[in-house]
Amino acid sequence: MAGILRGADLKVEVHDQHLAQDASDPEWLAFAGKNNWIVITRDERIRYRVAEKQAIRRAKVRAFVLAVQGNLRAETLAENFLKALPKIRRLVEKEKPPFVAKVSRSGDVNLLQF
Repeated sequence: MAGILRGADLKVEVHDQHLAQDASDPEWLAFAGKNNWIVITRDERIRYRVAEKQAIRRAKVRAFVLAVQGNLRAETLAENFLKALPKIRRLVEKEKPPFVAKVSRSGDVNLLQF
């Protein structure tokens, strides 16, 4: 997925290039927030877990959850993200962090309560 997004001229940082693969969610969320990175995740449950919610709030994370039904390939997830990119950019400009938004398969982007 990272390669496809880079091919669309997006700057992409990959978790495992900066943190241990087994880094906890609160750890990598804090790291992403500190670096002012936008988080892309498939973990739709991240907004419900207490430690993750606190990390998102404290680090002022901007997170986008990719809608996953079944086991979608990385290429499909990247295509869905790129389809939604204009809406994602508008949301990032308009909405103050922290926030969590969902990117649907159709390219819609909706803010989620967390």
